[in-house]
Amino acid sequence: MASFTLERIVAAPPKAVFDLSLDVGLHLASQSSRGERAVAGTTSGMLGEGDEVTWSARHFGIRFRLSSIVFDVDRPHRFRDRQTRGPFRSFLHTHEFLAADDGGTLMRDTIEFRSPLGPLGRLVDAVVMRRHLIGVITERNDAISAHFS
Repeated sequence: MASFTLERIVAAPPKAVFDLSLDVGLHLASQSSRGERAVAGTTSGMLGEGDEVTWSARHFGIRFRLSSIVFDVDRPHRFRDRQTRGPFRSFLHTHEFLAADDGGTLMRDTIEFRSPLGPLGRLVDAVVMRRHLIGVITERNDAISAHFS
């Protein structure tokens, strides 16, 4: 399984960063370059434990749908979401929010994923998908940081 972790300091307390990270509107705004839409499930407001959402977005010139569920919510410290249906064989995103010394928040995203198609999928993950997903999560995190600037 491929994985990566991104960390960023956000100039806001953990509770505020946590809540914004579960906001469907923020997610959609951060992914507007991909034409992302929430098309089923919880399509607006703040996601919570057990909420499911289906996202539709264009990646690599192709429109994909990915359904995910939010779970393991421990406000304001951590939550996770995982794909329930979509293009990946598996996809798990762990969001962590730790108080930083300056009153801000260390926001940590850990992504574990596997594309389908066995050895070919592992090659795609190593050569293309990891870099692409880092870009997607970085754009989202840029939007979260900008909200508090």
